[in-house]
Amino acid sequence: MAQTLYFPLLLIALCSISECVQRQYHFIHEKKTWTEAQRYCREKYTDLATVDNMNDTIQLMKSVNDERIWIGLQRKWQWSSGDPALFLNWAYRQPDGKDECAFMINGEWHDGACSNTLFFICYNMSRGLVFVDQMMNWRDAQSYCRQNHTDLVTVRNQNESQQLEKFINDSNSSGSAVWIGLFRDWQWSDQSNYSFRYWDTNQPDNQGGTENCAVITQNVQGRWNDISCDHQFPFVCHEDKLIVIQQNLSWSEALRYCRQNHVDLVSVQSVEMQRRVMNVVKLASTEAVWLGLRFSHILGIWYWVSGETVFYQNWAPGNGTSEEDCEPTVRSGAVQSGGSQTWISRPETDRLNFICSRYG
Repeated sequence: MAQTLYFPLLLIALCSISECVQRQYHFIHEKKTWTEAQRYCREKYTDLATVDNMNDTIQLMKSVNDERIWIGLQRKWQWSSGDPALFLNWAYRQPDGKDECAFMINGEWHDGACSNTLFFICYNMSRGLVFVDQMMNWRDAQSYCRQNHTDLVTVRNQNESQQLEKFINDSNSSGSAVWIGLFRDWQWSDQSNYSFRYWDTNQPDNQGGTENCAVITQNVQGRWNDISCDHQFPFVCHEDKLIVIQQNLSWSEALRYCRQNHVDLVSVQSVEMQRRVMNVVKLASTEAVWLGLRFSHILGIWYWVSGETVFYQNWAPGNGTSEEDCEPTVRSGAVQSGGSQTWISRPETDRLNFICSRYG
């Protein structure tokens, strides 16, 4: 049996002392397919590695010694609305792997070039399905639907697919193909935002129409290449610094829980940490989530329980002001789990989910 070697990589970012370690990375020198590597990382750590910036890339390349290493980036079909593509209704031999947008014709789905111009179906929160008899490419159709309705249509099950087929037949006598809200794009395994890109020249090229997973390559300084997910390579797992605890506790109870079981309630001292909070807070089951943020009536200021002053701020309008001094109840800080995910002031007796830091 192949021996597994573990190389913990502590990524030291250029930041304040309180935030130097954002993730802990582990290089696993055992060859697996992308799916096998993902399963391994999720069982033993958090997930296959997410690479958010150049610092992550530089640190990873200092510690790996294989030509190609899996990271947690995969090309997947997803809905414009943000819903996962759990139900699929592809026509025979579709998708063929060459194109990134989906259209519907005769009740079945095909992949097509996003630059093609077709009619399309929007969804409106109050009106339901809306047939748009204007020819647009997929991106323009998406923009139109978002500006004038809600989004391009999402199909979540067989019943919705049959309803959509009937609606199209009733609205589109020509029988033309129509865009739906399904498209394919790169996505991190842990659902982090796909904002940082570090592809090698002419990559991704999807050679053969089957290259749906990403590796970092040593001979091009850690730039990414797309490759078939069935290949076997070593890989990098990560452990997040932050963890959402889906228990509803008061702020003081949450603080005690984090300090007993992890390190502390999270302090958010930079845009980078706020972005990481935004990545994990979507796992919460309450509308707001406790942070390690507290208001001192004696000093009249907000402070972090780690002992730091609040320099970086991300307050929602009307929150975090001097008016807190007039509140009769003790106030603590939380982050909204939806919407703009800004900070809000809440009575410390409210019972919310919370975010712990797992290492210092």
